[in-house]
This record gives sequence, C-alpha cells and structure tokens, in this order.
Amino acid sequence: MNGSVRIGHVVGVPLRMHWSVPLLVVLFAYGLGRQTLPVITPGRSTVVYALAGVVGAALLTGSLLLHETAHAAIARRKQISVEDVTLWALGGITRMGRPQTAAAAFAVAVSGPLTSLLIGGVALGAGFGLSQLSLWEVPAVVLVWLGWANVILGVFNLLPAVPLDGGRVVQALLWWRTGDRDRADLVASRGGQVMGALLVAAGWFSVLRGMPSGLWLAFIGLFVMVVAGSERRRATLQSALHGIRVVDAMSSPVETGADWLTVQRFIEEVAVHTGHSAVPLLDFEGRPSGMAQLRRLAAIPVAQREELRMRDVATPLSHCAVAAPDELLTEALEKLSLRAGLPILVVDAGHLVGIITAKDVSRLMQRHTLSGRAGAG
Repeated sequence: MNGSVRIGHVVGVPLRMHWSVPLLVVLFAYGLGRQTLPVITPGRSTVVYALAGVVGAALLTGSLLLHETAHAAIARRKQISVEDVTLWALGGITRMGRPQTAAAAFAVAVSGPLTSLLIGGVALGAGFGLSQLSLWEVPAVVLVWLGWANVILGVFNLLPAVPLDGGRVVQALLWWRTGDRDRADLVASRGGQVMGALLVAAGWFSVLRGMPSGLWLAFIGLFVMVVAGSERRRATLQSALHGIRVVDAMSSPVETGADWLTVQRFIEEVAVHTGHSAVPLLDFEGRPSGMAQLRRLAAIPVAQREELRMRDVATPLSHCAVAAPDELLTEALEKLSLRAGLPILVVDAGHLVGIITAKDVSRLMQRHTLSGRAGAG
C-alpha cells in the first residue's frame, strides 16, 4: 500500500505500517484518556488518564495486528502465498494469492473475525474481573473498552460485503455450494457494492442528525464500494478469460534487446525504434534475463549511460511475471498481484517465446464481449 513502511516480520511475512496508524493511535488514546475514562472513573490525575489512554490505544493496535496475523497464518498453512501484512487506519490488509479451494478460502476469511471475538471475550472477562478490585478501576475500564472494541470489530467484519471478511465468507460458501468460483466472486462483489452504498447512506444520515462520527462510517462505506467494484471487474475478467491458455493469448515474436549492451547503445539501437514502453532482455545464451523499462532509462544521467550495462539497470527476471505456454491465462494473471504486473514473459525450456501485454488482455476481453453480444442476438 502506498504510504506504508516496512517495520518487521510477522509469521514469516513482511509487516508494513501505513502513515495513518500513528494518527489512529492518537485518536484512540485521546478518546479513551480524555473522554471515556474521566466519565467512568473520575478523580484520577491527567497523567493517569493519558497513560491509560496510550496503553489502551496500543493494545487495540496490537489486536488489529493479531486479526491480520490470523489471516496470514492460516493462509500460509493452507499453502497460499502471502506478500505482506499492512496496518492502516481501517484496520489492516493481508495481501495474498487466491485460495485454491472453497474450504481454504473460508478458513482464511473467518480466522480474522474469530480472533477479534476471542480477544474481545478475554478482555471483557478480565475487565469485569478486575472491576471487583477497588484499586484496579482504570485498568478494568481499559480492558472492557478493548473488549467491546474487538467485539464490534469482529461483528462488523462479518458483514456480508467484500472486501470485509464476511464478504469473503459469502464468496467461499457460494463457491462451495455452486462449484463456480467466478460466479461466487461476481455475486459477492455486487453484494459488497450494495452494502457499501448502504453504509455511505447511513453515515450521511448520521451526520445530518448531528453525529459527526457518521463521516467515519461513510468513509468506510466508500472504501467498501471502491474495492468491491474493483473485485467485480476482476471477477468479470476471470470469467471472460476462463479456459484460455497463455499460448493463445501471447504476442509473438517478441521484440528484445541484449542485456550486455551499454545503456547508451541500447537507447540508440533499440529504445528509439520500439513502440513499447518495456523491452525484454536476453543474455549471451539467448535466455531472458529481465525487463528494460524505458522510463527508467530516461532518468539515468547521460554521463553514466556509456558505463552502465542494461543488465545493471533492468528489472531482473526474478521480479518479472513469467508463465509457461500451456499455463492457464487466469493462473498467470494471478501472479500479478504478487509481482510487478504486466507484461508477462512467456518462457518455454528457458527461452522467451512470447509476451502478454495489457493490449493482449484487452483484445481478449473485447472478443469475449463481441461473442456474448452475437450469442444474445
């Protein structure tokens, strides 16, 4: 996610934090320390309230992390690739590949809300227990606040709206019931758009009734609508490309360049004559070694272009999307969520035999649309 920085690892995958997380902690700490605690447990010092607010906000942030960690841990257990976990203002995002079975999809989706509900139950139990002790009123209130926050988080995430976990659960159940993954994705994404619109409407209604907190609900609804719309387009793409293999979608032959050329020579002999924004590179043995992005070449100082080789400035093959000719196109496109994106290099027995660009995918989509209209006619 843009605006996030890597801060470590969790269950073996990179952990990132968005710039909005510190702001979220400050808001929670302020609300707990300046509003909730003084009302429920009056008579304490400002320092006690401030410290309790910070601790409560930190515990809630840790709860959000455990929620996302559960998703990542179950995904890895189900042999699903996980790129990273990112914390941000709306909770967190775990970027991963698509589950291969409905059971795996269900397990990953439900793990997060169950973790939040479990944390909520434990915190509420501990908080109500401490409330019986006269000197532990402030920690008790913090734990009860943390417990209810996690219960609300768990219940809210179970709403049947993609990209919320409840929407993923609906996807998994529809996939299991119908056996049609694309149809399940399409139905769930439509439901997400409807639910997002309802949340936006509810948020604005709350604002008009004098409750500023409704803006937050409207913002969440807008986020749900945008992501659900993206998922719907993705589901439509998956349906249109169903059964098509890479060899039937790729463009061939491929315009390439040598990776041992200097940047200056590559620009003169290849870049100024190509109509593409990216050119695959081949090594001395004619095997693909990476991808040259022309916009990156323009940023290289002129004085260095005679010294640097293309292999030194290109995107290495290990960071490019690569597919085999007989691979399903939908499976090849799935790799794009965990890699740099299009184009896809088609490699057979170590040699470059084709390339799939955004134009190739668009061409297939147009063909699908035309054939659908012809069938309807």
